Amino acid sequence: MELKHKNKTPIKKDKENTEEKIKKSLRYSTLDASFWASMAGFGESFFSAFAVFLKASNFQLGLLGSLPQAIGSVFQLFSERLLKFFNSRKKFTATFIFLQALMYIPVALVFFLGNLNVYFLILFLCMYYVFGMMIGPAWSSWMGDLVSEETRGTYFGRRNTIAGYISFITLLIGGYILESFTGDVKTQYIGFSIIFTLALLSRIVSFMFLCAKYEPKYTHYEDNKTGFIDFLKNARSRNYGMFIIFLCLMNFSIFIAAPFFAGYMFYDLKLSYTKYTILIAAAVIAKNFSLPVWGKMVDRYGTRKILTLAGYLMPAISLWWLFSGNFYYLIFVQIYGGFVWAGFEIAAFNFFFDTIIPQKRARYIAYSNVLNGIALFIGAMIGGLIVKYNHFFSSEYMLVFLLSGVFRYVVSFIFIPKLREVR
Repeated sequence: MELKHKNKTPIKKDKENTEEKIKKSLRYSTLDASFWASMAGFGESFFSAFAVFLKASNFQLGLLGSLPQAIGSVFQLFSERLLKFFNSRKKFTATFIFLQALMYIPVALVFFLGNLNVYFLILFLCMYYVFGMMIGPAWSSWMGDLVSEETRGTYFGRRNTIAGYISFITLLIGGYILESFTGDVKTQYIGFSIIFTLALLSRIVSFMFLCAKYEPKYTHYEDNKTGFIDFLKNARSRNYGMFIIFLCLMNFSIFIAAPFFAGYMFYDLKLSYTKYTILIAAAVIAKNFSLPVWGKMVDRYGTRKILTLAGYLMPAISLWWLFSGNFYYLIFVQIYGGFVWAGFEIAAFNFFFDTIIPQKRARYIAYSNVLNGIALFIGAMIGGLIVKYNHFFSSEYMLVFLLSGVFRYVVSFIFIPKLREVR
């Protein structure tokens, strides 16, 4: 009996220690997300505004809004090989997060590169998104091991809500800083330099909390040899395949218009940095308030029902921009958009975990992101051509807003009924 007691005690202690490490790691993950959101609020939220400050054309805005993410997505095909090299999801993720943080230095310095400054901005943002997106499959696999299926919607809803509030606050601060430095070109540049420095420091703190997280033992499954071409061939006959096709076509539809909202607000509506920030912030705050509700609904009703609801509500966002350029009307549109996007994103995120087994999760998420990156790039390029040659509306942006909304509805009505609930 004594031998049995001695054998059980270390196992029980190991289990308790592991559970405690996971609890701490989930808290660290929330802090990591909070400082990532701070980086996004100070940095990513103002990339398009910085491009407009550098006098970017509509074609350049289309490239900036799609090419970096598309290239970042394609590079995820190599993330599994790199993960083998690091042999640790934690080391792999931390390394590329640190590199991503450093990219704010050349991004800020493109101001001094003359007539090619916008193209250099696009180049450095491509590197920024490559470093940030390469970690996606490994990070998703890591978090999938830390968060149980039963609490996934609630946890990520709460985590994303906290991060969202941080993003909202830093977005307002960033807009205030830019408005405080309005004046000549050099004065405005000082404002952008300050917010990009704050973004860099925020990502460094995020990196520190990520390094403090516990990583469960990572098992590489050598029998998982599904190649990209085989994945494509089997996609239409699989539930996850139909879901990925749905997301790709939806991203194509969205990015026909997505890169050009900033151009419309600055070039056509002549908004100040303050009003631009308020519109962005309205969507962020609406998203934050609704995320916990959406997360609980996912856990209670399943991902497909929430994805269906959000998928039918979301296409109207683009269409509502057609009716008025009134600032207060657009605040309402942004609030609606933030509410709907919260449900769509959290349902889509959970659907991946529900439909793809852990052995294939990292690889299939990478494949999905590659396809989505290509889809959004093609959508943005088509949108750029439409903006350039549009002669049907008083504003060159109206036709892409219309087509984007129509295509979103078509994709939702065709593909959502084909998806099956897994839980």
